[in-house]
Amino acid sequence: MNLPANSNVEHFLPVLSVIQQARSRALSTANQQLQELYWQIGEYLSLKVSEQDWGQGTVRELAQWLAEHEPNLRGFSAQNLWRMKQFYEAYAVQSELSPLVRVLSWTHNLLILSKCKSEEERRFYLKLAVEQRWSKRELEQQINNALFERTIASPLKVSALLRELHPAANQVFKDSYLFDFLHLPEPHNERDLQRGLIKHLKQFLLELGRDFCFIGQEYAVQVGQKDFSIDLLFFHRELQALVAFELKIDDFKPAYLGQLEFYLEALDRDHRIAHEAPSIGVLLCKDRDHDVVEYALSRSLSPTLVAQYQTRLPDKALLQAKLDEFYELTKLESGQ
Repeated sequence: MNLPANSNVEHFLPVLSVIQQARSRALSTANQQLQELYWQIGEYLSLKVSEQDWGQGTVRELAQWLAEHEPNLRGFSAQNLWRMKQFYEAYAVQSELSPLVRVLSWTHNLLILSKCKSEEERRFYLKLAVEQRWSKRELEQQINNALFERTIASPLKVSALLRELHPAANQVFKDSYLFDFLHLPEPHNERDLQRGLIKHLKQFLLELGRDFCFIGQEYAVQVGQKDFSIDLLFFHRELQALVAFELKIDDFKPAYLGQLEFYLEALDRDHRIAHEAPSIGVLLCKDRDHDVVEYALSRSLSPTLVAQYQTRLPDKALLQAKLDEFYELTKLESGQ
């Protein structure tokens, strides 16, 4: 759009903004109405199937009848009608999820229905898709990357101070990050890892999650007469805090936490703005022993966490085995 090149432009822009906001609200409302329509049709079909033994043949007849009486109608094929029934039945008894499915698009809902095997997995992706405002492509990528299995099987471990200062940290950070978009040489060093993440910053930010804003690499901090640099520095909008990432291409060592805590102290003293929360440190290692991490974090006096990075998705059978083991342990602990 070519706006007039005169002083009135600043007065015209608010009008454009109001139009764009109204259009966005209209699209959102239309989507909710469409999901409500699909819900009502799904409820009707579910009732007919259970009470009058309707089958897929009857649903095909319904689709043909609709096509004959409303030839311009789209989206009501026999397959889609049957999906509406499945859609309703999947969430009818989960009242806390029904508002979420109405916010997401039909393609988002179909993707979750078709790819998620359990109620817990559906709940996980529904909530994240709404919170993170994922596109269909982003949602599909996270499901294919087994985010649910990786998150549930390996609960995040954070320092006590991070949990106290930032209660929402468990919803923001992950225990394991998947960087399958990297093509690192073997062997590679920390600089290779850093350059790869910056080169693929868009994919990196998607894996981190929404609300992360990139500030810089090799971020300089000066303490006394000495210069230091933080591998990667971000700002998180919801937590209102600087987030320092230190990259390590080997296994976690407790001594690494000391270096990260030093950087956080420098950020809070010399770089943090008054209204911002205390800075957070993420130590990203190639691997770590969970017991060693737990011992190290138990005495940490800074808001820190230790996470693992992987350059390829672990075997899904192994992930499922870990998930089953986690569920069994949970049952034992709850006395079931």
